[in-house]
Amino acid sequence: MTTPSATTASDAGAVKTRRSLGARIAARAGGGVMRVVLVLVGLFWLMPTIGLLLSSLRSPDRIAATGWWNIFTAPSELTFDNYSRLLDNSTITGSLFSTVMITVPSTVLVVVIGSLAGYAFAWMDFPGRDWWFLLVVGLLVVPVQVALIPVSKLFGEIGIFETTLGVILFHTAFGLPFAIFLLRNFFAEIPRELLEAARLDGAGEIRLFTRVVMPLGGPAIASLGIFQFLWVWNDMLVALIFADSGSPPITVALQQQVRQFGNNIDVLAPGAFVSMVIPLAVFFAFQRQFVSGVMAGAVK
Repeated sequence: MTTPSATTASDAGAVKTRRSLGARIAARAGGGVMRVVLVLVGLFWLMPTIGLLLSSLRSPDRIAATGWWNIFTAPSELTFDNYSRLLDNSTITGSLFSTVMITVPSTVLVVVIGSLAGYAFAWMDFPGRDWWFLLVVGLLVVPVQVALIPVSKLFGEIGIFETTLGVILFHTAFGLPFAIFLLRNFFAEIPRELLEAARLDGAGEIRLFTRVVMPLGGPAIASLGIFQFLWVWNDMLVALIFADSGSPPITVALQQQVRQFGNNIDVLAPGAFVSMVIPLAVFFAFQRQFVSGVMAGAVK
């Protein structure tokens, strides 16, 4: 006759065996097989970028005749003539400069103002702090399309419509709510004891912000900078309405090239790749800080 204790022990042993088998399968799946799967997924994700790169290195007649994958059987088709014509296209080269002049200030302003406001909401006491922060959170749900007409009228009245300054101000205004929300929540996780110790050592608010909070908030600030940079660089709607038509950003310039010359793939392909590779380079340059910022607080 089997006793209850023996039955319980046998059931526990069976569960342990099943868990051990499952753990072994998971460990093996997380090894070589999983790495192969992740590599394949990464290659599949990068396939459009690879295809655009190879298309930009082919002549227009070959692009019209065969697909970009034909380059693997006929590598002699590779040529840099398209990029030479791109550099000779003043519209595209000027648009790249305009995009940089819009993207860099928009990113820097959002990061600086968002960092200051996030610190103030997290660690400074002032009247109506919580209500002001609720207002900032509420602005997160306001779509860009709602503000296009009233902001256009406002910019027209003050004389900055269709100017680079107008585009920068628009991107900065709509980037600040997310920046303040993100950085305030990150700064609030900093131990209070650390800030109090710095205050006891004689640090004021400015010194505390620059010497303690900013270094600790590096990952979150880097993540915010990447988000803002990618959003502004790839934007077309705001640039199409507010940017100077004589010096449009790269997204608008490429759209105008398609509208005016539908078959100039020899300019569009390298132009599109250049406009894509710059944000990719920024992301990969700061990917370590981006991952740290995204994962911040996940273990709490």
